[in-house]
Amino acid sequence: MSAIDWVNGLVDTLGAPGAGIAIALENLFPPIPSEAILPLAGFAASAGRMSLIAVLLWTTAGSVIGALALYGVGALLGRDRTVALAARLPLVKVSDIERTEAWFLRHGTKAVFFGRMIPVFRSLVSIPAGVERMPLPVFLTLTTLGSALWNTAFVLAGHALGANWTQVTDVVSACSKVVLVAAAVAVVAFVAVRLLRRPSSTEASEPP
Repeated sequence: MSAIDWVNGLVDTLGAPGAGIAIALENLFPPIPSEAILPLAGFAASAGRMSLIAVLLWTTAGSVIGALALYGVGALLGRDRTVALAARLPLVKVSDIERTEAWFLRHGTKAVFFGRMIPVFRSLVSIPAGVERMPLPVFLTLTTLGSALWNTAFVLAGHALGANWTQVTDVVSACSKVVLVAAAVAVVAFVAVRLLRRPSSTEASEPP
């Protein structure tokens, strides 16, 4: 059974709450993409299988619950443990982590709000928010607003397209691939810079 078949069965069985559960799980298991779940739920609403308003409310609630779970993971890890784990990674320096932390402290609210509308990163952004202990009311407000915009756009697109709702998934899947490629290029560039800056063994052994 494919993920789409599973989601469709969940929606048939539970209605709008089923779509909310699927979206909550999508935050924890990104291979179940929201860009497939949301248009499908919109199509189900257009066919009269559930209320459109109920779909919007339940999917947004699912997004917030899933994001809150990842926020909790970040909060449990905490800053010191996260820094200690990251510092053990090859080519990662504590100074890099500190710069990232400083960036998130300056731009964390924007990252959480707009991050909810970026494929792949929409789930991951909740973890640093938890690590940095962003005030929970602020996190919940930004997550709810960002998720509501994302969910509404895709649910309404599926509702409008009806049986052709898969067109939405095709377009966003292509965009997701672009995001993944950009992220991969950024990682490769980071590794390359680190390797180029690393002193050779000969240079390191030379006396001052």
